[in-house]
Amino acid sequence: MGGNISFQRIPISKDRIVVVTGGNTGIGYETAKWMAMLGASVIIACRSEKRAQEAITRMKSDFRERVKEQKTEGVTQTDDLSVEFMKLDLSSLKSTKEFVDQFTESGRPLNTLICNAGIAFHPLEYTEDGNETMFQVNYLSHLLLTFHLLPIMKRSGDDNRVILVSSHGHNNHSTPFSVDKIQGNNTTQITFQDSNTMETRNYIRFYKLNPGLVDTEVTRGFQDSSWMTWSWKIVRAFSKSPAEGAEHTLNAAINPALKGVRDVYFQDCKPKNTNADARNKDIQESVLEYSLSCLNDYITDDIRNEWKTQ
Repeated sequence: MGGNISFQRIPISKDRIVVVTGGNTGIGYETAKWMAMLGASVIIACRSEKRAQEAITRMKSDFRERVKEQKTEGVTQTDDLSVEFMKLDLSSLKSTKEFVDQFTESGRPLNTLICNAGIAFHPLEYTEDGNETMFQVNYLSHLLLTFHLLPIMKRSGDDNRVILVSSHGHNNHSTPFSVDKIQGNNTTQITFQDSNTMETRNYIRFYKLNPGLVDTEVTRGFQDSSWMTWSWKIVRAFSKSPAEGAEHTLNAAINPALKGVRDVYFQDCKPKNTNADARNKDIQESVLEYSLSCLNDYITDDIRNEWKTQ
């Protein structure tokens, strides 16, 4: 890390359990690594066990190198990092629910859920559940995770946080929002993690953030497009590294000054307003109602009724 944010060096209790979706690469990798190096017990939730284990090996190597170089200010004093893999395929609601069930059966608490995984510039495709892929991976499956994990977080002490790693995409569409457009039936692009369907929960803090332009694997979705590939080669010269991007996530996840602060969208680690559509209560309710219908087979009546009455 660049070390520009002082609270990055505040140790975290090993009892603090953190789930990072997509923690095997990019911003997620740096986030998971630094949460673990600061002392938390981290779960990398992603599809590939092979890639996750390779990432964990790199994290532990980075940790040993820092210790060897005596760059240990604020870093955990244990001999090894507490990082593990759990399988999660966000393009499958079944896989997402299986992750929830496995975590619930473990009996562990959960203090921080970092919804980091996402794709962009993806060809128009649909998942096994019949949802447009970006809509499901970036938003819908993360919503399902959150619905089911919130009760666990409620029982896990105070200052528990849900972090949504998003983008500037909420300001990029030029036509009015409509639920009818969610499944990719026209050319309007929407960044679904920017849709604020989460109402306030007194015991859990929700934060959304825009890490800015970061050079990550999110660009792999347009590798078959020559003009976009060349455009990215130019743009990436001005982009941040994944480590710099992760500083924004760490701010939302561990900054002690945010304890008691909730429901904030951050840009450059500072509170900002989202697009008016994202703050529109009618739109929020329509997105929530549609989302509940998409998740009908994977949520209970209690969940459905609780969120419909908020």
